[in-house]
Amino acid sequence: MINPLIDWKILPRFDEIKTGNIEPGVRIVLARCEKKFNELEEANPTSWEELMDPLEMIEDDLSRHWGLVSHLHHVKNSPELRDVYNKLLGDVIKFTNKLNQSQNLYKAYLNLQKSDEFKNFNDAQKRILKSTIHEAELNGVGLNSEERKEYNQISQKLAELTTRFSNNILDAIKAFKITITSPEQIIGLPTTLLELTADTAKQEGHSKATPTGGPWVLTLDSPCFIPFMQHSKSRQLRKKLYEAYISKASDGEWDNSLIANEIINLRQAKAKLLGFKNFADLSLSRKMAKTPSKVQKLLYELRDSSRTVAEEELKSIQTLADKNNFGKLKHWDIPYWAERLREKQYEINDEELRPFFPLPHVLAGLFELSEKLFGVKIKENIERMSFWNKDVKLFRVFDLNNQHLASFYLDPYSRPEEKQGGAWMDSLVGRSIILGSDKGKVRLPVAYMICNQSKPVGGKPSLMTFREVETLFHEFGHCLQHMLTTIDQGMASGISNVEWDAVEIASQFMENWCYDRGTLRKLGKHFETNQPIPESFIDKLLKARTYREGTNTLRQVNFGLLDLEIHQTQLSETSETILDIQRRIDRETLILPPQESDRFYCSFSHIFSGGYAAGYYSYKWSEVLSADAFAAFEEIGLDNEDEIKQLGHKFRETFLSLGGSQEPLKVFVAFRGREPNTKALMRHTGLISQLPNGEA
Repeated sequence: MINPLIDWKILPRFDEIKTGNIEPGVRIVLARCEKKFNELEEANPTSWEELMDPLEMIEDDLSRHWGLVSHLHHVKNSPELRDVYNKLLGDVIKFTNKLNQSQNLYKAYLNLQKSDEFKNFNDAQKRILKSTIHEAELNGVGLNSEERKEYNQISQKLAELTTRFSNNILDAIKAFKITITSPEQIIGLPTTLLELTADTAKQEGHSKATPTGGPWVLTLDSPCFIPFMQHSKSRQLRKKLYEAYISKASDGEWDNSLIANEIINLRQAKAKLLGFKNFADLSLSRKMAKTPSKVQKLLYELRDSSRTVAEEELKSIQTLADKNNFGKLKHWDIPYWAERLREKQYEINDEELRPFFPLPHVLAGLFELSEKLFGVKIKENIERMSFWNKDVKLFRVFDLNNQHLASFYLDPYSRPEEKQGGAWMDSLVGRSIILGSDKGKVRLPVAYMICNQSKPVGGKPSLMTFREVETLFHEFGHCLQHMLTTIDQGMASGISNVEWDAVEIASQFMENWCYDRGTLRKLGKHFETNQPIPESFIDKLLKARTYREGTNTLRQVNFGLLDLEIHQTQLSETSETILDIQRRIDRETLILPPQESDRFYCSFSHIFSGGYAAGYYSYKWSEVLSADAFAAFEEIGLDNEDEIKQLGHKFRETFLSLGGSQEPLKVFVAFRGREPNTKALMRHTGLISQLPNGEA
C-alpha cells in the first residue's frame, strides 16, 4: 500500500499523512537504512564515491522522513502523535548511534583522510570528512563495548526527556486560561488584543463573545501575554499572568524541574564518558568559540558595558511611575510602565504601528529587499497544494533568469493548542547533487519557516507588531542561507556543518534591515487606506531602536551565563541545584531581583529541548559578526543602490552560498576583508561603554 509519509519525491502530501501512517512508514525507512548501512560496512569503501556518497544517502533517507514526523510533532501536536513519536524515537536513536559508532566506517574515514585522493578534495569535502570524524568521536566510536552501551542508554533517555520537557511546556501553556467578563478588567487593552481574546473565548465555547462585550479569554501565548502586560491597567491581573508565566511547567502535572535536573546529569555523564571535563567543553568542541572561557569573556564584557545603562533605564521607568503616584515597581508593573515611558519618549506604540504592518505587505517588502540584495524573485505557489494547516503557504525562489532555486513553507500564526511556541526555521530537504531526481541534476532545498505571530481576527489581515516583523526577517535569514547555498555536497550545503555559534549570522543580519529607512518605507502601508507609513513614524522607530537595550542585553547575558554555568556544573557532586544556579546568575546580571516563584529554567526550551545546550551565547556571538557585516553596507551608504546590490551579491556569494564548506571566520574574512570586531554591535545597541580593544 502507498504510504504518504514516505511516498514522495519533491514535496509531501501533508493532508494525506495520518498518524497511522507514521509507524509503518518509519519502520520501512529504518529497515532500508539498516540494509544500506550493512552493505556499506561490508564493502570496505576507500574512495569518496564509495564511502561518503552512500553515507549521505543513508543519513538523508532517515532525516527527511523522521524530520517530517518531528516537524508535525512541533506544529500539529496531539496525544496520538506523541504516542507514536515516543514509541519510534528509541529505535531512531538506536540506528543513529549504530551508524555513528561504526568502527569499520570510522577506519574508512581516517584512511580516506590520509589518502592521496584527499589532496584533491574541495573545501566542502575536506570539511565534511573532518566533521564526520569528529562527530563519530563525539558519538562514542572510541568507547569500549561497556562504555558504548552506557552511552547509548544515555542517548535514548535524553531523547525521551527532552521531548517530555517540550511537551510539558506546550501543555502548561495550553492549560492556563483566565476568562474575564468585567469591562473594568479590560481598561487599557488595545483593540487588537480585545479581538484576539474574544476570538479565543469563541474557541473555548463562548459563541457570542465580542471584542466590545466579552467575555475575553487570556492565555500565556505570546500574542496575548506580551501586549496584555504592556497595556492592562489591572495590576492584579498583570500579577496573575506574570506569576503564571515565570513558573510555567514548574509544578504539578507538567513539572519540568526534575526532568531538567536529569537532563543535565545525563549530559555530564555523556561528556565524562567521552573524556571531557563537562558538557560545556563537549558542546564547544564543535563551535567557533571552542572554550567556555572565551564565551564567558564576551558575556561578562557585555554585562559590564550594559549594567549601568540598564540601571538608568529602570530608574527612568520608576521616575515616571512616581510622577503618577504609583509607588514601588514590581516585575509585573515594569512592562506596563516601560511601554508608557516609550510612548512618552518617542510618541509611539506598537498598536499605533500595527495597521501599517499587515503580513501580506510586510512579506512583499521582504521579498523586494531580497531581490535587491541577492538577485532572487520570490513567488507564492498558487497551484493547489497540500499543507498541514489551512494558513500555511508555499513560496518558490527563482533567480533573475527565472530559474527555480528553492522553496519554503510559511506557517505564520500562533496555534497554542497544537503548535510549539517561538519561531524557527527547519529543513525539509537540503541541496544535494547525489540526491537529485536525475543524474547530474541537483536536488533543490526546501525549508520550513515557522512563526507564532498574531493571527487575523475581525476580518483583518494579521497586523504585526514591530517585534513580529523583526522575527519574520530573522527566520527568513535562516531560510536564505538554507536556500541560496551553491554547495552540492548535502552534508555541507545550507546550514549543514555550520558551527552553531555562527548559524545566527544571516538571520540577525536580516534583522538589521528592519531599521533601514528605505526598507521601512517599502514595508509600511496601512492595511485599510494603503497610505504609506508616515516619515514621522519611521523617525520614531529609528530613535526607539535602542530603547532599554541595556536591559535587553543583560537579559541575553543572563540566559547565556545560566546555560553555560548549568552545563559546567556536576549537579550530582554539589549541593547546588539548577534553581540555585539561576538565582546566582540572576544576582550577577539582573538589576531587579527575581520573584521567589521564578522558575524560568523549567521552560528554557532552547537549552533543554532545542539545539542550544551550552550554546545559547550563540545569539550574542553571532550578533557581533552580523552587526559588523551589516556595517559594511552602512559604510557605503544604504541609499547607494548600485553599490548595495554589489555588496549584497558578495554577501550571497559568501555567507549564503558557502554553507558549511568553510570555517565561519574564513567566510567572514572573505566578505569583510578582516576579522570581526564589536564596534558595530556597540553602536547599533547604543551602549555607551566600549568593550576592551573593540574585539570579539
